[in-house]
Formats: sequence, structure tokens, C-alpha cells
Amino acid sequence: MNEYLHFIGNEWVTSASGQWFESENPYTGEQWARVSKGSSEEVDNAVAQAKTALDGEWGEYTPTERGKILVKLSELIERESEALGRIETKDNGKLFAEMSAQTKVMAEWYRYYGGLADKIEGSVLPATKKGIFNYTRYEPLGVIGLITAWNSPLLLLAFKLAPALAAGNTVVIKPSEYTSASTLEFMKLILEVGMPKGVVNTVAGFGNDVGQSLVEHPDVAKIAFTGSDVSGAKIKELAAKKIMPVTLELGGKSPNIVFDDADFEAAIIGAISGIFAATGQTCIAGSRLLVQKNIHDKFVKRLVEIASEAKIGDPMLADTHVGPVTTPPQFQKVLEYINIAKEEGARCVLGGKKYEGSNVSGDRFVEPTIFTGVSNDMRIAQEEVFGPILSIIPFEDEAEAVKIGNDIVYGLAAGVWTNDIGRALRMSEKLRAGTVWVNTYRALSYTAPFGGFKRSGEGRENGKEAIKEFLEVKSVWINHELSKENPFIMKL
Repeated sequence: MNEYLHFIGNEWVTSASGQWFESENPYTGEQWARVSKGSSEEVDNAVAQAKTALDGEWGEYTPTERGKILVKLSELIERESEALGRIETKDNGKLFAEMSAQTKVMAEWYRYYGGLADKIEGSVLPATKKGIFNYTRYEPLGVIGLITAWNSPLLLLAFKLAPALAAGNTVVIKPSEYTSASTLEFMKLILEVGMPKGVVNTVAGFGNDVGQSLVEHPDVAKIAFTGSDVSGAKIKELAAKKIMPVTLELGGKSPNIVFDDADFEAAIIGAISGIFAATGQTCIAGSRLLVQKNIHDKFVKRLVEIASEAKIGDPMLADTHVGPVTTPPQFQKVLEYINIAKEEGARCVLGGKKYEGSNVSGDRFVEPTIFTGVSNDMRIAQEEVFGPILSIIPFEDEAEAVKIGNDIVYGLAAGVWTNDIGRALRMSEKLRAGTVWVNTYRALSYTAPFGGFKRSGEGRENGKEAIKEFLEVKSVWINHELSKENPFIMKL
């Protein structure tokens, strides 16, 4: 068994309790690693180390110096990307082809924010009063708590860690208890790159002890979280008691909308990519497929034909299309929603059950599943499943597509398939989602802001907007012409 310890103050630390928890390979069902189980004691230690670094060596770094160390880190990531991708697949069961691509491209996040670190500028403001010099400056928030999800641990960490460090903050990371290994492996690169002691710390453990302790800690200045909307709401509630800012990247039930003038085959591939890639375990999954009525039957027939050819199996193999569901609770949830859909009257036209082929060794596989006859008020259309289940909803025209697309508590992403540029622009404006893809799906970049409307979250990750999420703006007033004004009247 591999063994992983907490990373605190550039040292590997065992929990004071001496307790451990295991990491399970979703494909084989075998426990392959054990991880030291953290508690509030380790959180206190990590936050203290981060605060000391902020007040010490790291706080003395210039933005350019911070940028250089992030660029150097990006080079180490590229060197180790394949090894990190293998660990991610072993930990969460997603395709190695996808996870290794993520661990490779995440180097660009550190390179991008490394370059951005010394390009955040304040402003000299126009003087509205004689003898006053007024300017703004941006300063780091302080110690940041980063809480990541199990579906893409290192890429989701890059969304947060790269801009947080570029802005001059220090961090304490709490990875998912299901997928802690890759983050702790990544800490070896933090050590190798020469990051000052205490700048980056990781405490592994569970939400009700490590996560809650991190959110409630008086010396933590902000939380950046990726996970469910239920957990996000709890974090925001706890943060509100401290008047502490949060960035929340939460769930989705994204509409993927196909018009009759779309490139038919491209839209078919886009629909499959939107839901069955990553076994549907992605917040941006296009789990509601809206298809214009006059092509509905033809589209469904072709979609079922292509999706039925998906190969289920070992996520390490290059020709595998669909891997296992990552966690036992998530597996049960997916099966429960299949039953809910059937009870609601939806018609299952593909899949609809556990996959038990002889080519797999584990028992957490679900067949790619497609439901037709779905109305948007059904639970299968309103609630996030996070699995390979697609609900197909017909629509008449643009107005109905917009109405159905927006009739949801979420607003993370949306897809539009059309060859009409006017329609593409109209739909992009009217859909209430943080990201709208036209004639593509699941495209992300370190340069493009990412986040949700409504219950899908708060704040933005990626792009220039993200670094501002980790900075405070300060207004400085310097009076260079002293006068004896009435001290009882405000200077307006």
C-alpha cells in the first residue's frame, strides 16, 4: 500500500490521532493507498505555518519573484504529468486519456498566472480635491482555504492555487477524501520547486472535521470551493458568520440545445461528449439535451446508435470510452435516479442498469443511459445526477428552448448547436449560464473566466478575473497641502 502524509510547513506530517483512511481504486475495487486522517489540530498547524509564511519570506517576495516560481513549477508539472495522470485515474477511475491530458495542460495555469503576477496594477485616480494624491493598490487577502472535488482533483486545484499564489496569498488545501493521493503527490513538486516553507500546505481528511475547521478558522481569509451546491451553501453560511468572501464552483444541470439547422453529426458527437465523457461525472455535463421537434426522432435514433457503441472498461486502456463511477455513494445515487426517471414515466431507450460485462473487474459501472419522453419538471431534468444519464426534451422554437433552458435552479453552462450566427448570438445572450458553448462542448481555458449563475456558484475562476478574487483593493489618500479645515465636517 502507498502511504500519504499531510504536507505542512514543507514537511510530511502524520496526524496526531494516528488515524488513517483508505483510497480505493474504482476500477478494481481494491484499496491501494492509505492516507493520514487529519483533524482540527492539523488544520491549526497548517494555518499557523501559512500565516507565518505570509508575514515572513513569502510576504517579502515581489510579484515578479512569485511569477518566476510559478513558471518553474509549470515546467516540473510537464515533466511529471503522465505520472500524476496515472495516480488520478487510479484514485477516481476516470479515463487515463482524459486525466493525463488534464495533468499536462494544468501546467499552463501556473505559467499563465506566473506571467500575470506582476501585471496587476492599481490606478492613480483623478483628483477631486486640491492637495490630494489618491491611488489604489491590490493586496493579497491572506491565508486561503482551497477545498477541491474528487472528479478532477489537480486541474480544479490549479484553478484556485495558481491565481491565489500569483496574488501573493498562502494556502491550506483540503482535497476530497476520495482522491487525496494526487494532491499529496503534487506537494512533492511544491517542495522541489523551492516554494518557501508554509506557503502551500495540504491537510487530508473529511469535511466534517478538516473542511469545517478550515472554513471556521479565524485566520483563514477566504475559501475557494468546488463541489455540490448543498456543501457550497453550508460553506457560505459558515463564511457569512465571519464576513469572509468565498468562491464557489458548484453543480449544474446544463442544457445542450440542438436546432434543426445544426450540423447533424457534429451535434451528435457534441451531445455524447456533453454527458458520457468522464462517465457524466462533471459539473458542466450537458445532462439535459434539448432537441428541436422536427428532428427529434431522427436525432434520438442516431444518438442511441452511436452511444450504444461506447466501450465500457478499464480506464487505463486507450480504447475505453466509459469508466467506473468513482465512489460507492455516487454509484448508488446514479442507480436511484434511473429508477426515479422510470417511475416518473420517462422512457429508457438505452442502458438503464448496472453494467456487468466480463471485461471489467470492479462492480461500479453504469451503462450509458438515455431517456426520452422527459418533461422539464421531472426530477431527472431538475436535479444533478453526476452520472452517465441523459434526459432528452423536445422543443418547438427559440423562445421555448430559452424558457426550458433557463427553467432550472442552476446556471453553470449551456450548449447551442446551430449554423445561424444570429441565433447563436441571441441564444448566448438569453441563456442564464456562466459559459455558453456554440457548436462545441466541454471546452475550457486558463484565459477564459469560468463560474456559474444562480445556484451554480459565486465568483469566477480562470482568466484575469480570477486573480482579482484573491486580492483586496485599497484606496490610499495622501494630503500634500496641509490646511486648517473644520475638523467636524467630512471632506466630501
